[in-house]
Amino acid sequence: QVQLVESGGGLVQPGGSLRLSCVVSGTTFSIYDMGWYRHPPEKQREFVAGITSGGRPFYGDSVKGRFTVSRDNAKNAIYLNMSSLTPEDTAVYYCNHADRQRSPNLWSWGRGTQVTVSS
Repeated sequence: QVQLVESGGGLVQPGGSLRLSCVVSGTTFSIYDMGWYRHPPEKQREFVAGITSGGRPFYGDSVKGRFTVSRDNAKNAIYLNMSSLTPEDTAVYYCNHADRQRSPNLWSWGRGTQVTVSS
């Protein structure tokens, strides 16, 4: 069973930065395109950013130019560097695969990590 453990969230002021981490176990991590998702308050969960198995990043429109996604296959980890944060970035952030061709269903969600952007 795949396990996803997110960390690195917290309270940050507008304009600030955070780095999120996610460690994946229970699967062959390196073959999957991976993604970050977020669930803002009173909204639907949405895609934020992803990275292919080959290391090519791709981003949702709302975070382009502000967020950077990376991965370390040796550590089964994916990272999200977030900068120029705004209150609209407040959400619980989750990782999961972004590889619907390989696996149509997402893995069971982890607990996520809360990011709160507020002055």
